[in-house]
Amino acid sequence: QLQLVESGGGLVQPGGSLRLSCEASGFALKDYAVGWFRQYPGWEREGLSCVDGSDGSTWLLGSVKGRFSISRDSAKNTVYLQLTDLRPGDTAVYYCAADNRYLRSVKAMCRGDDLQLWGQGTQVTVSS
Repeated sequence: QLQLVESGGGLVQPGGSLRLSCEASGFALKDYAVGWFRQYPGWEREGLSCVDGSDGSTWLLGSVKGRFSISRDSAKNTVYLQLTDLRPGDTAVYYCAADNRYLRSVKAMCRGDDLQLWGQGTQVTVSS
């Protein structure tokens, strides 16, 4: 069974940091493009950052540059999203997704929504 499981969300104070994890089972992330998205209540999902599992190329949403970064650990079959300098406006449910149709097209993946596989999401709440 192909599955993505996110973890690492939680409650953090403004200015704090979190590292979100997206662990794959049933398939190898190196054969897929993987992305992180977030969704505010009542809004569509927004692509934050995507990585090509085969060559490591990445794309990052301009509004989070300097604060968020994506990385991968092929040995752990896991992709991470490092969140720093968190703000109340970052409060959302964060999802990871994987799709092997977007290898070498990570920018397009982060702008897409009809992706092959999604995780269940992890809540990030930024509040004092």
